[in-house]
Amino acid sequence: MKAYTVEQGIVAPLDRANVDTDLIIPKQFLKSIKRTGFGDNLFDELRYLDEGYPGQDNTKRPINPDFVLNQSRYQDAKILITRQNFGCGSSREHAPWALNEYGFRTVIAPSFADIFFNNCFKNGMLPVVLTEDQVEQLFKECAEHEGYSITVDLEAQEVRTPNGTTFKFEVDPFRKHCLLNGFDDIGLTLQDAEVIKDYEQKTKQSRPWVFAEIQG
Repeated sequence: MKAYTVEQGIVAPLDRANVDTDLIIPKQFLKSIKRTGFGDNLFDELRYLDEGYPGQDNTKRPINPDFVLNQSRYQDAKILITRQNFGCGSSREHAPWALNEYGFRTVIAPSFADIFFNNCFKNGMLPVVLTEDQVEQLFKECAEHEGYSITVDLEAQEVRTPNGTTFKFEVDPFRKHCLLNGFDDIGLTLQDAEVIKDYEQKTKQSRPWVFAEIQG
């Protein structure tokens, strides 16, 4: 998993509350268990004017010109700001997969659904909780300035705006450690690879019958 230290980039504003995981990545695209291939259909029902289906050539689909991600000023956005209870609904891990593959490693909101919040950390993303007033300020500044860019510093636990305003945010120390070092569950386990190997060797010696081949 790629380490997360400091993210700096253009902000895209999604001015909606209670965005559920089906809106983030619709159910018809969940047939794959791979972590790739979902970015093209992020917010599919909002981005396009027709109904999407797996394997479709999205370049030939009619886009919704009013949706924020289809507007030229937000084409290179890396940070998403949105409203309360983002990621509610079903517990599909495909939602952070789609956001991450599209290019968003940071989502800022006043609150998140618990399962989505946890899934973000497991997939190298940082969900930042700020107050409603702080989020509202980001929306206001983003609307006023094209190319509006902010910095999210995980080590310092700060969101920094172009005018010098700094917002502090909380993050669980263990989750922070994992993101800073790029550790997913497998990476954490591999830190103890020698300990695991030693245990297996001792177990083979003390209980060899566990490892004996079954004679057919």
